[in-house]
Amino acid sequence: MAAVRRGCWPWGSLLGLLGLVSAAAAAWDLTSLRCNFGAFCECDFRPDFQGLECDLAQHLVGQHLARALVVKALKAFVQDPAPTKPLVLSLHGWTGTGKSYVSSLLAHYLFRGGLRSPHVHRFSPVIHFPHPGHLERYKKDLKSWVQGNLTACSRSLFLFDEMDELAPGLIEVLRPFLGPSWVVYGTNYRKAIFIFISNTGGEQINQVVLEAWRSRREREEIRLQELEPVISQAVLDNPNHGFWRSGIMEEHLLDALVPFLPLQRHHVQHCVLNELAQVGLEPRDEVVQAVLDSTTFFPEDEQLFSSNGCKTVASRITFFL
Repeated sequence: MAAVRRGCWPWGSLLGLLGLVSAAAAAWDLTSLRCNFGAFCECDFRPDFQGLECDLAQHLVGQHLARALVVKALKAFVQDPAPTKPLVLSLHGWTGTGKSYVSSLLAHYLFRGGLRSPHVHRFSPVIHFPHPGHLERYKKDLKSWVQGNLTACSRSLFLFDEMDELAPGLIEVLRPFLGPSWVVYGTNYRKAIFIFISNTGGEQINQVVLEAWRSRREREEIRLQELEPVISQAVLDNPNHGFWRSGIMEEHLLDALVPFLPLQRHHVQHCVLNELAQVGLEPRDEVVQAVLDSTTFFPEDEQLFSSNGCKTVASRITFFL
């Protein structure tokens, strides 16, 4: 689920294609009009909510809460001409459930250059902050990077992967940028978007979903209110999480905790079919079954959830072709 899918077309016929071209031309005119009035054309910021919603609906499997929450929060934020604070989302869940995929989609559908946009900044602990002994230097560098890039482009996206591996104390330098102030260090930062990604809370989310399954509740009946408290507590209790004693949780600077539910067998099957279509191959029952048979499921008794979600689907398909 790592690659960003494209081609979310509502029509499959030639007539539909012509309609799409016409719509694109109209959208281009509308974008130009917006640019002239300065509504959206900051840097290469070009929000495409229709494309985002279409892609999420087709390719983000088993995540009704994450899909609805992300789209709702993003629309409200982008359509507000004068937000009082940046949009700050924290994505939580088991490995392979779609957290990194969603962050890639946001970059793709918000910025013309996608992840390659100079205004999309992705940080990994292993790559950017590998040495715990250099924490003070990292804090200084991170603060300067965020401040400098927000000065250059107020519509910037900052993605922080693997918050579970991030040295505690580093993220606290972002706290002034995340709250409802007007200006920080001389920089207007209220239109920025910050996305934090971690596996913390995944076990607690899995337990809630498992209990719902045992109670014969539909997965779609699970509500955000059931998951927010257990995720919050899991983060606050984890001394290895980047938010540890940063004040970000305590001061309620997060706009939303976004839960990603564990994936079941039929979700993995959907991922296999999506991946086959992505590489231009017809569905093959023997390949689908081979991938499912090679996937480990848990708990031991129920064999309900994929141990790595859809994370290894692409490599497994290659092996079984």
